[in-house]
Amino acid sequence: MQTPTSTDQLRTALGPITYFWPQAQVRQFYQQAAVCSAPVVYLGETVCSKRRELRLQDWLAIGQDLQQAGKEVVLSTLTLLEAPGEVRELEQICANGQFLVEANDISAVQLLHERGLPFVVGPAVNVYNATTLAWLVERGLRRWVMPVELSRDWLLRVLTDPVITPLRDRFEVEVFAFGHLPLAWSARCFTARSEDRPKDDCQLCCNKYPQGRQVRSQDGREVFTLNGIQTQSGQRYNLVDDIDSLRGLVDVVRISPQPEQTFDWLTAFEQAIGGNPERRQRPVGDVNGYWHQLAGITQV
Repeated sequence: MQTPTSTDQLRTALGPITYFWPQAQVRQFYQQAAVCSAPVVYLGETVCSKRRELRLQDWLAIGQDLQQAGKEVVLSTLTLLEAPGEVRELEQICANGQFLVEANDISAVQLLHERGLPFVVGPAVNVYNATTLAWLVERGLRRWVMPVELSRDWLLRVLTDPVITPLRDRFEVEVFAFGHLPLAWSARCFTARSEDRPKDDCQLCCNKYPQGRQVRSQDGREVFTLNGIQTQSGQRYNLVDDIDSLRGLVDVVRISPQPEQTFDWLTAFEQAIGGNPERRQRPVGDVNGYWHQLAGITQV
């Protein structure tokens, strides 16, 4: 995969579905993805291995359909591995032989490096300085998704660091630009706990919350979103009004799939990238603080 130095020509990507949707809904979503404007599509389960509506072979078949439709397909891995079976499936994903892999855990980076394969590093991997980024590039990184809590100023410092400047034409930069931010993962399942269920007998209760379960403060403010073992931001992150500040630094903007209006917002981002003055703007309630080196719940 060729990864040129960042230009003003931003591209869009559909990130992996982070919620537990029924198989029919997932398939319908990717049928729409096949004809949408995003050139890059991520597939796979990144949150919980108990969500088995689709198996690896199902994801590969969907990926083949998307590839035939002209999409660049990337298989995403689990973020938190807790059992030997999950490691075995990770090995199968890394050895899929068809698609680029997004490593959401450093063990996936090691497996892909051992096979001499290029890879994407997802936002859950703690890359907080130029030395770490350079280390990953030397091991095969071809696209890097910046951790969601970091800012434009931080990104600029890293990309202009003398350690990175000679390597900049070897990788792309992707930024999470729309959706509830993935903030943390835990061995506990907070969705199950919210229903007073043990994790081992969760009965896949997260399937009742197709956009996660809201957690509000005593004054009614959205604080977090529970999504199985993943904790997300309570408010939706949205950089649609910040596109100009991404130009020249970022190659790909990630749209995280939502149960509704994902493709409407994809169109809004495409219009913003194209400079359309009639485009949809960020609604009140969506936030963008992290990009501006402010508290994440801030809207600038």
